[in-house]
Amino acid sequence: MLDKMITILGPTASGKTPLAAALAAKVGGEIISADSRQVYRRMDIGTGKDLSDYHLVADGAAIDIPYHLIDIVEPGTKYNLFQYQHDFCEAYKGIIGRGRTPILCGGTGLYIEAVLRGYQLSPVPQNPQLRQRLEGKSLAELTAMLKDLKQQNGSNMHNTTDVDSCQRAIRAIEIEEYNLHTPTDKRQLPAVDSLIIGVSIDREARREKITRRLKARLEEGMIDEVRELLAGGIPAEDLIYYGLEYKFVTQYVIGQLSYDEMFRLLEIAIHQFAKRQMTWFRGMERRGFKIHWIDALLPMDVKVGKIMELTKNYDSEL
Repeated sequence: MLDKMITILGPTASGKTPLAAALAAKVGGEIISADSRQVYRRMDIGTGKDLSDYHLVADGAAIDIPYHLIDIVEPGTKYNLFQYQHDFCEAYKGIIGRGRTPILCGGTGLYIEAVLRGYQLSPVPQNPQLRQRLEGKSLAELTAMLKDLKQQNGSNMHNTTDVDSCQRAIRAIEIEEYNLHTPTDKRQLPAVDSLIIGVSIDREARREKITRRLKARLEEGMIDEVRELLAGGIPAEDLIYYGLEYKFVTQYVIGQLSYDEMFRLLEIAIHQFAKRQMTWFRGMERRGFKIHWIDALLPMDVKVGKIMELTKNYDSEL
């Protein structure tokens, strides 16, 4: 077991999970997912769970790498950052208690930074009266309201996913209204010291891999996965709320987009998403986090070797 947690972050399609699994096999680790959508059951192909990555063969022996915070809530629910921090703490304490090394792995920068920094959060309940007042307003109107509330609260309008849809915008307004009018003692979670590894992939290589992976996921049954979720009673608007694959594939399934339109728009959206992820990680560096970047295209044993070397010289960097 290593003394510190290891965090492996990077944009989508950079190969974070196979690297985390290979490292876990080397150090006796368990993986804590930092992906905001992999928490949902039955949303497998679209979220890229790739659970086979956690099953390895090393020195002729099969190894199953334990993982956490995947498949923990039902589709249709609105899992949030406060819940993630709570679930992370429980998983983290359990791993440490078993004498294992926690490896935080994912691409949701907000989740990663929240647990490393120890954000202060409080749960925000739904406000039925507010939702009723906002029903029927346009996305432009909701966006303007959200900007005004954020100015009153002294927070920045940096998260464009808050206004991806009316549903998201209403929830964001709900949170800002709560913070504005409900003074509350916020829960303090301890910051977690961690060696941070960034998986860096050349822009063109990333774009090529994203396109290839999207084609593969569609061939593996991503459209059928969405159809099954809809048939199971998950409303289309809830799947659209989750964005990316679930947004565009759902729009195709319900007839709002043609197949070619779906593929083109989804491909663009994933490329834009990867760019936003890198913007967040670069922002983390400006905010004081030291990220050790490793080339995604290096052989796996070389990448693991580099991380092991970094752990030998690691000192607190937060």
